[in-house]
Amino acid sequence: MAAKPSIPKGTRDFSPVEMAKRNYIFNTIRDVYHLYGFQQIETPSMEMLSTLMGKYGDEGDKLLFKIQNSGDYFSGITDEELLSRNAAKLASKFCEKGLRYDLTVPFARYVVMHRDEITFPFKRYQIQPVWRADRPQKGRYREFYQCDADVVGSDSLLNEVELMQIVDTVFSRFNIRVCIKINNRKILSGIAEIIGESDKIVDITVAIDKLDKIGLDNVNAELKEKGISDEAIAKLQPIILLSGTNTEKLATLKNVLSASEVGLKGVEESEFILNTLETMGLKNEIELDLTLARGLNYYTGAIFEVKALDVQIGSITGGGRYDNLTGVFGMAGVSGVGISFGADRIFDVLNQLELYPKEAVNGTELLFINFGEKEAAFSMGILSKVRAAGIRAEIFPDAAKMKKQMSYANTKNIPFVAIVGENEMNEGKAMLKNMETGEQNLVSAEELIAVVKK
Repeated sequence: MAAKPSIPKGTRDFSPVEMAKRNYIFNTIRDVYHLYGFQQIETPSMEMLSTLMGKYGDEGDKLLFKIQNSGDYFSGITDEELLSRNAAKLASKFCEKGLRYDLTVPFARYVVMHRDEITFPFKRYQIQPVWRADRPQKGRYREFYQCDADVVGSDSLLNEVELMQIVDTVFSRFNIRVCIKINNRKILSGIAEIIGESDKIVDITVAIDKLDKIGLDNVNAELKEKGISDEAIAKLQPIILLSGTNTEKLATLKNVLSASEVGLKGVEESEFILNTLETMGLKNEIELDLTLARGLNYYTGAIFEVKALDVQIGSITGGGRYDNLTGVFGMAGVSGVGISFGADRIFDVLNQLELYPKEAVNGTELLFINFGEKEAAFSMGILSKVRAAGIRAEIFPDAAKMKKQMSYANTKNIPFVAIVGENEMNEGKAMLKNMETGEQNLVSAEELIAVVKK
């Protein structure tokens, strides 16, 4: 017997109903991006490993899916290298390409390669899948979609403000209540500086970014493991656990970071973003959260993360300012800021909260029953008019038993069925049945269109 097929862990198939829901998500996000003047691009699923490696920190590099070279990938490798069983070294010889880990690094590569065709500031969005060799768990997949928007070629903090407005608008349209969390890597650098551990900024941010997941004691243990002194860890506690309103937190930080120029710059940037958004009347809460660190190494300014308030799930949107990302590809001085919506997690949240509008998931609106060749030919004439009016309609392809055809309509949640037999053809009409109420009426093509559209 043939083995039962399966798919890799951390990946999923999507049914027609699920695809309708996913397209509702993508279309909502796409519409809001267009409102703010963003234009769409696409980049290849695979990039050169030289493009990807070293951009996500050590932890990120381990999660890259590498693609084995085609042809004789043993050529050029010595027996000694093979026998060493050094996986990392051998992978670097066997693999020149990898699946993209996110959309930001490929975007930076795109900007550098197409710099002569781009008008700056360049506002692009991208909706494509990414891959991470992560351990699959609830809300965490190995293949998932990101819906990114970035602005490059502008240092203005108005870009950060508009991105937060986009986040607020998208989740308002989804009817998902969220908390938008904001921080600044300059604030974190200032904190590392005043506790005397400037060279450990990456270790500190990676550790405190896990506060929600592993708790304060484990964060402190990780900091100690990374060689950060007990004295520095003690100084860090009141800063990590800072509470109060955004205004109160900013006032405290101005005091605490008074000796750090970079820290004060971060406070100033955060204050501008928060104060400007205050006047915009956001529908969702925005909170300055010092535990937000976003482990990725390339953020240099404001950083963002969005949490759903009514569902237990990880971050559903994130992003930040990166001043030097294109520099690694030989194009210095191009500042950028971006956000990424996690479409798969948003899908799960909308499912759990049952927030999909009915019209977003309904497919066919009208089914014509097929009684035979003559009846089908007559129905096809009405069907053309129905489709021309923008109604999603189909005819059952075979003259099967009525019960089978009605069962098909029920299974697909088709709200209307058109029945055309000899009597209906003689009158040049169709019998229209409302599948919800059971009501039936003999109608002309024009009347049928009016009822279904209503």
